[in-house]
Amino acid sequence: MLGRVLLPLRAFLGFTFCFAGLQKLANPRFFDASDPASIQAQLAAAARRSPIHALISPLAHVAVPLGIIIAFGELAVGVGTLLGFRARLAAAGGMALSLMLFLTVSFHAAPYYTGADIVFAFAWTPLLLAGSGPVLSLDAAITDWAARQARRSGVGGPAASRREVVLRGTVTAAVAVASLVVGGLAAGLGRLAGGTAGKNAGPALAPATATGPASHGPPQAGTSSPHDAKTAAPRQAPPGQAVGPASGVPVGQAASFTDPSSGDPSLVIQPKAGTFVAFDAVCPHAGCTVGYDPAAKVIACPCHGSQFNAATGAVEVGPATAGLTKLAIAEGPNGQLYVS
Repeated sequence: MLGRVLLPLRAFLGFTFCFAGLQKLANPRFFDASDPASIQAQLAAAARRSPIHALISPLAHVAVPLGIIIAFGELAVGVGTLLGFRARLAAAGGMALSLMLFLTVSFHAAPYYTGADIVFAFAWTPLLLAGSGPVLSLDAAITDWAARQARRSGVGGPAASRREVVLRGTVTAAVAVASLVVGGLAAGLGRLAGGTAGKNAGPALAPATATGPASHGPPQAGTSSPHDAKTAAPRQAPPGQAVGPASGVPVGQAASFTDPSSGDPSLVIQPKAGTFVAFDAVCPHAGCTVGYDPAAKVIACPCHGSQFNAATGAVEVGPATAGLTKLAIAEGPNGQLYVS
């Protein structure tokens, strides 16, 4: 009876974790450091906001291997759960992954129940305590097969146990190889398809220089004429710190930069020529890095789908309940953008 009761939960968790793992492997954006949905961007956000940020920061140097481990870990958990094979181990792995994602990605989700990771962590509890049960379970099938073989051969005790251990090891190896092949095929097909790497990220602004690009800078010493000095007094730079050239933000597009005051990833948009708006790009829902969608003219979160007004930063589509922090930005006479 218990096995039948657990079947819907097994099916949901198993399919979801298989899908999550294969999606990561097949999506080039997940490993593209310039994309706001990448493992690198998520680790950077977690290093700033996670309650275990001290443990997360060193992992930024191994982001891609870590992303591969997480993807194959999700796939292994999903396959084990669907097959009912090493069910308690799969449930323990699923709970560990869910808790890790809760502490690094959705810890700041508000209200807390809008973050799915904490729900997944508790959803694994029945399978961790009870296993998969005897229904549609490879664990139960192996145990029954070993018992039947022992009765037929008259061998019991340690010999029968060793036979079951060998069979489980063989099945484990076969399942692992099959999962690796499927995961590798998903990764290969995803890269052949091309994906949409960085479609919302926008170009990164070049590091600001002292004088900015020569084509935008004010007249330099020794190059201006006395007439110029009399007729055009040099304009002063706006308050704040230069973050990059205005020419790095195409009209109707966006570019990313780092806010000098907070260190947060930030976003500058030029909706029309000569007009710039900037926002802190950390989504207030769960800390993911948002990006600008020029087709829809909204700022979108790639993790949970929140959307924000590209002019004001206000929430247009949840689950975020607060808007993006707007930054004061202005173009200086040397063609640099200044944030204060």
